[in-house]
Amino acid sequence: MSAVLEARGLRKTFANGVRAVDGVDLDIHEGETLGLVGESGCGKSTTGRIVLRLTDPDAGQLRFEGRDLLGTRGGALRRLRARLQIVPQDPRTSLNPRLTAGEAVAFNLRAHGWRQPRRGERVRELFARVGLAPAHLASYPHELSGGQAQRVAIARALATEPRLVVCDEAVSALDKSVQAEVLNLLTRIQAQAGVSYLFISHDLTVVEHVADRVAVMYLGRVVETGPSAAVMAEPLHPYTQALFNSLPGHGRGRVHAQGEPPSPRNPPSGCHFRTRCPRAVPRCAEAAPPLVEVQPGHRAACVHHPAMTPATANGGTP
Repeated sequence: MSAVLEARGLRKTFANGVRAVDGVDLDIHEGETLGLVGESGCGKSTTGRIVLRLTDPDAGQLRFEGRDLLGTRGGALRRLRARLQIVPQDPRTSLNPRLTAGEAVAFNLRAHGWRQPRRGERVRELFARVGLAPAHLASYPHELSGGQAQRVAIARALATEPRLVVCDEAVSALDKSVQAEVLNLLTRIQAQAGVSYLFISHDLTVVEHVADRVAVMYLGRVVETGPSAAVMAEPLHPYTQALFNSLPGHGRGRVHAQGEPPSPRNPPSGCHFRTRCPRAVPRCAEAAPPLVEVQPGHRAACVHHPAMTPATANGGTP
């Protein structure tokens, strides 16, 4: 399975000193969903914005469909944006209140060169595809329920037949029953169109429902990645274990994070999680441990795993 997106060494520090993304590597393959999870402020949304070229990184490489995405400019970038779309957290804030739902979807098509009557036909087709009635074409955002507004946002994202859609907390503002409907819709669309998703969420139970693979972020770094079933069944990094233990009914007696997250302006040396980890040892402060394969396809950045030798803990090759 080839990679639609390849990110290597992405870094982003904002003018206020916040180190939002600190050396992130990601791969997203054709037709798969990569779940990107972590607490608020861990850098997952900034990573999504970098992938969409809405924010430029300070360093790193980003390839989309084999092309250098960071080196693409002007008209070439505008054409490429048709292949990269977003489903936002709150569709009402992203939908123009002066445009009807149909006009909002048509606007995205027009921006990418679709002409009438094909544009109108495409909008009607998309509304049917996401489960909206023809009457919703003339509805304004304030006239739609949360689930209906998110379906409009999904239709808008799918309008240009993208290869990759970034879903940034796409169901977190919805009721649980509506969440399930939207997640099932995204899964069905993926099966039909082969689109890939970067699914950003703080909710592990939601990610478990949709993701093929999971990447866990803490203070700007990916600390664990692997097949969803493997990460959910046997989380390897203490931070991932702490995330599970914070879920009602999921306490596994492994690790509970201590204290509050440190400031992203001045994160701890070495492993960023060490100041909250009850398993921390002096070695954890020496260098940031790289992601090492502990089980097939399942990697973790922690000095406590047998695969992590002193050489790899200090940045060597496992």
